[in-house]
Amino acid sequence: MTLYDLLCLEGIAQALRIFNGQQEIPTYKVANISTKSMLKMHVKPETSSIRSYVVCAVLRGLTFDAASYNSFIDLQDKLHQNICRRRTLVAIGTHDLDTLHGPFTYEALPPSSINFVPLKQEKNFRADELMEFYKSDLKLKKFLHIIENSPVFPVLYDSTRYDSFLMCLQVTMFSEYCERKFEIEPVEVVYSDGKSYIYPDLSVYNMEVSLSYITGAIGVPLKADEVTGLLNRMQLRAEKSLSDDNDSKITVSVPPTRSDVLHPCDVMEVTGLLNRMQLRAEKSLSDDNDSKITVSVPPTRSDVLHPCDVMEDVAIAYGFNSVKDIAIAKGYNISKGRAVSLKPLRLEEFSHIIRLEMAMCGFTEVLSFILCSLNDNFAMLNREDDKSTAVIIGNPRSSENETARTSLMPGILKTIGQNKAHPKPIKIFEVGDIVLLDDTKDVGATNRRHLAALYCGVTAGYEIIHGLVVRIMQVIGLVPPDDNTTYYLKPSQEPEFLLGTQASIIYKGKQIGTSGIVHPEVLNKFDIPDPCSYFELDIGCFL
Repeated sequence: MTLYDLLCLEGIAQALRIFNGQQEIPTYKVANISTKSMLKMHVKPETSSIRSYVVCAVLRGLTFDAASYNSFIDLQDKLHQNICRRRTLVAIGTHDLDTLHGPFTYEALPPSSINFVPLKQEKNFRADELMEFYKSDLKLKKFLHIIENSPVFPVLYDSTRYDSFLMCLQVTMFSEYCERKFEIEPVEVVYSDGKSYIYPDLSVYNMEVSLSYITGAIGVPLKADEVTGLLNRMQLRAEKSLSDDNDSKITVSVPPTRSDVLHPCDVMEVTGLLNRMQLRAEKSLSDDNDSKITVSVPPTRSDVLHPCDVMEDVAIAYGFNSVKDIAIAKGYNISKGRAVSLKPLRLEEFSHIIRLEMAMCGFTEVLSFILCSLNDNFAMLNREDDKSTAVIIGNPRSSENETARTSLMPGILKTIGQNKAHPKPIKIFEVGDIVLLDDTKDVGATNRRHLAALYCGVTAGYEIIHGLVVRIMQVIGLVPPDDNTTYYLKPSQEPEFLLGTQASIIYKGKQIGTSGIVHPEVLNKFDIPDPCSYFELDIGCFL
């Protein structure tokens, strides 16, 4: 789920009204009050040992009836279940501000020092007693493990030392019930080191997208105004303008987070489509007479992270069923305005050739997951994590999905470990992507296409692996390494291989691969009793 505003009735109703042109996109704003008059939340240093951060917001003049209150609580529960990861990442709480007195403090205290009357109860409990009390509660007992073994519990107090659990509100969807619609009162959060922050942050950022990028991927000719209108229907404000290269552009103002799809259209059509998608869109002109569309993204659309997310919204608003397949059938490239032949990408064609050659050499292809554990990626291979190579997955679902692999080796060795009873020799290979951090890319990482092969038998069979390297190079069109003009091997010292039985593969002065006999320590870690030889090669560098 990426559109969290659609988790409640209010969000769905608002999205439909905007999509159907029955409502303008709301402007969420922070109340214009001085820092002096803001409510203060003071964070004590002890909280760093359990939950370090707190954010707050106030909705003034809020009027609930039974239905809207139940919807509010239901949204809070749904957020806890998904984006909050069952409260392990974030806990959301609300409180009637009329019963509290600021300033507030966020502290971490021993359970025996915390006393309060829980919601819907009349008796005063110590926090440790409350753990026992809630073990029989069907709804809350599943969350107790989060803090019950911690020496300190997080707690919020007002100036009268009244315990509360005021953390944040679903400020956007339910600000429509405020006396001043869509206005949120900020709270200043002050940390013990003297730093202070004002929440909520409803700021946006800008990105620029060419119209041809948006329309070219969908396959339907649209005008900028249409795209702008569609984005507005998706709650993204958009404007059309012109850029230097005479290509229509879209400038997007976005808070962090979404994906891909579209086709070449006219700037006016694109603008209209954007408006329908609740992305506020307008036409404008720049100095270079090129069309642009400026898109402003509200706090409710935290799923917009990249131009492809804007492009996806245009496709949704236009309607996938409305996209005709005539252009593809005729081989017509709309973004370029000319006929083209539809064929695979060069990298995929090349990978297919390599796969066929490996199969003809008697090796069986395996497919392993691109995600693996940090332990498999580093410690199991006798490597150390340099913190600058591997892409770490935020909030992985399991320990097997902690990082994107930086080598094909973990997957291949795990395959051998799970099939060690298979008759020897075992000869397997894999052609797949690895992922490396890359500051030059807009997403911060890059994919590399690698080929890897492993021989496992009574002997290590390094001569077989070395011969395979030579054969693959011949297929690519490189002569055997009689000199250093094409590619050559040189001794290496990689920790996953035995010293003295390994080599780096050098091409045009750059290391593109390694080969060698796998170190016995590595084999033991993967529960492989037989010796193995292995090579891995970056085949993308040959294109």
